[in-house]
Amino acid sequence: MSEETLQFRDPEQAEQLADRLEALMAEIDGSVNLMHVCGSHEQAIAKFGLRSMLPDGLSLRMGPGCPVCVTNMPEVDEAVAVAKQGAIVATYGDMFRVPGTTQSLADARADGARVEIVYSASEAVDLAEENPDEEVVFFATGFETTAAPTAAILVDDPPENFWVLSAHKYVPPAMEVVAEMPDTDIDGFLAAGHAATITGYGLFEPFVEEYEIPVVVGGFEPVDVMLGIERLLEYIREDTAGLENAYPRCVTREGNRAALETMWSVFEKTSGEWRGIAEIPGANLTLREEYADYDARERFDVEPETGGPDPLTEQCVCGDIMAGKADPDECDLFGEECTPGNPVGACMVSSEGTCKIWHEYGGHPDL
Repeated sequence: MSEETLQFRDPEQAEQLADRLEALMAEIDGSVNLMHVCGSHEQAIAKFGLRSMLPDGLSLRMGPGCPVCVTNMPEVDEAVAVAKQGAIVATYGDMFRVPGTTQSLADARADGARVEIVYSASEAVDLAEENPDEEVVFFATGFETTAAPTAAILVDDPPENFWVLSAHKYVPPAMEVVAEMPDTDIDGFLAAGHAATITGYGLFEPFVEEYEIPVVVGGFEPVDVMLGIERLLEYIREDTAGLENAYPRCVTREGNRAALETMWSVFEKTSGEWRGIAEIPGANLTLREEYADYDARERFDVEPETGGPDPLTEQCVCGDIMAGKADPDECDLFGEECTPGNPVGACMVSSEGTCKIWHEYGGHPDL
C-alpha cells in the first residue's frame, strides 16, 4: 500500500476527527442522522470500526448505494430467462447469487445454463469474441461508474454476437426519493466518491438547492469518511445546506466529460423500479433506440412466467434498510433464515450490501 494511501488510515488523524465530531455534536445539541450512498462507504465504516468512534446522537445510515441490492427482481428474472434460452450470460460476480422471483443465475447454471462471471464489460466482449458461434449477453448492472464503461463498449463496434441487458441505474433521482419521503429524517448525505469521478460533484448543486440538505462527496479510506462526516456536521451546525468535495484527489466539479458524453450517447434515463424502494422516475439507464441492435430485450423473450415470489421475501426489509428506515438487525430474518450462504434479500448477497457487511463483522452497527 502506498504512502499516499496510508496517510488516510492514520489513527492519529482519525482520533482528532473523532474529537472534532464530539465537539460539533455538543454545539448542535441534538440528534443528527446522516446517510451515505455507497456500499464501499459501509465497508470502510464496518472494517475500521468507525461507528464506535461516533459521538452519541449521531446516526450513520446506508442509503440506496449498493447497485446489486437495488437491481429489481424482474431484472434478475430477465437474465435468467435469457440464460435458459441458450445464450451465454456474462455477469458481475455479485449478481450471480441474487435471488430472482424463483431462481438466481446460479440456479440457472445449476440447471445447465451457461453463466460466466466477468469483472468488466470488456471481459464480456472477450467472451463473445472467443465464442463466435454463441450468443453472449452482458447483464449490465451498477451505477454511473460501470454504466460509462458499458457505453464505451457499445460505441466501439462490439461483435455481432454481443448484446447488453441493461439494469444500470442512476443515483441522483434515488436520493431525491429519499429526501421526499414524508417520514425521512436524514439531515445530510455523504455521496459516493467513485460515482462522482464520472459525474463530478457539481451534479449535486440542484439537489442541495431544492432540498436544502447538505451533501459532501467523500472517499473511502477511514480518514476520508470521518472528514466527510465532519464537513456535514459543520453545515448542520451552521443550519445551512452546502455542497463540498471532500475527495479532491479523485473528483472534480465537472467530472469526466468524455465518459459522461459517451454514457449519455448510449443511455437515456427512464422510470424504473428499484428493488424494495419505489418506482423512481429517471433512475434507470436504458439503451437508446440507436443501440437497439445490441439490446437483449429486443433480441430475446425476457418476459418469463415466474409465478409468485418465495413467501420469505415478503418479510425481507431490504427496502427499508436502503431507504435509511431500518438497520439489518431489525429484520427478523437477519442471521437466521437470511445469511450470506442462504440469502433471502439482495442486501445479504452483495459485498456492498449492508446486511452482508454487518453479518461479516458480527451483526452489530458499532463494531
